Amino acid sequence: MPLEIERKYLVYKEYKKFVTQSYEIKQGYLSTDPQRTVRVRIRDKKGFITIKGASDMSGISRFEWEKEIPFDEALELLNICLPNIISKTRHIIKYKQHIIEVDEFQDENKGLILAEIELNYLDQKIEKPSWLGQEVTNDKRYYNSHLAQHAYSTW
Repeated sequence: MPLEIERKYLVYKEYKKFVTQSYEIKQGYLSTDPQRTVRVRIRDKKGFITIKGASDMSGISRFEWEKEIPFDEALELLNICLPNIISKTRHIIKYKQHIIEVDEFQDENKGLILAEIELNYLDQKIEKPSWLGQEVTNDKRYYNSHLAQHAYSTW
């Protein structure tokens, strides 16, 4: 079973000098049911559909299935997604043995910057860079599906 294992952190300090790659992402949700979230994403003229299951008790892991779909179909699916498409710039940073994805949100979520670190196993140790802030892995307010319904600017 495909499993996503990641930890999520707020980013407070300067991180941009460490960025090796950036790209724009737009994503919408066909379902935000926590038991089976269905997401449509566009990145670099490519489309993706992703199904995520419920998180475990720690919030660190959950089922994740993702497939690339034709760009035109992804655009069509975005049109039938629930209101409030997420727009963000994703920055890639290589730090020690980890790849850190830093999402700088736009529109109604502007001002929010989150970092995700994908892990190979649940209890994998992380050496955090100094620019990572508070861990929010188990705080559902920081799930993208939640941000689509409850914009950061309204908190």
